[in-house]
Amino acid sequence: MSAPTDRRYSQTHEWCKLEGEQAVMGLTQFAVDQLTDITFIELPAVGAKVKAGQPMGLVESVKAANDLYSPISGEVVGTNAAAVETPSLLNSDPYKAGWLVRIKPSQKAELDSLLDAAAYDKLCEQ
Repeated sequence: MSAPTDRRYSQTHEWCKLEGEQAVMGLTQFAVDQLTDITFIELPAVGAKVKAGQPMGLVESVKAANDLYSPISGEVVGTNAAAVETPSLLNSDPYKAGWLVRIKPSQKAELDSLLDAAAYDKLCEQ
C-alpha cells in the first residue's frame, strides 16, 4: 500500500499533515502492520512541548512496546481520546480515525525536512 501523498513522513514511521496552523500526526500503515494488534497508547498531555525526533509517547502491541516519536517540534494542542480508548483504531484506520496528536508547530520548516510519500515508500521497501 502506498503512503498517502497529502502528508509527510518521519524515518521512525510517523506521519504529519498540516491543517491550518496545526499539524496532525499519527503512525503509518507500515508501522501499524509491523506492530500487529495495538493494545495500548500513551500520548503526551495537551500543553506538553515536544521536540522533533524525541520520544513523546508509547505504543504497545501484542508483539512489542515502542516509543512514539514527534516528527516536529511544538506544543501539543489536542489528542485523540478515541484512539487511546480504542487502540485498534490505529489498526483499522491509521490515517484518519487513528490520528494521535495535534501539534502547533514551533518551526514549520521542520515539515519540509520530512519525507514525501514517494521517499517514504522507498524507505519501507528497503
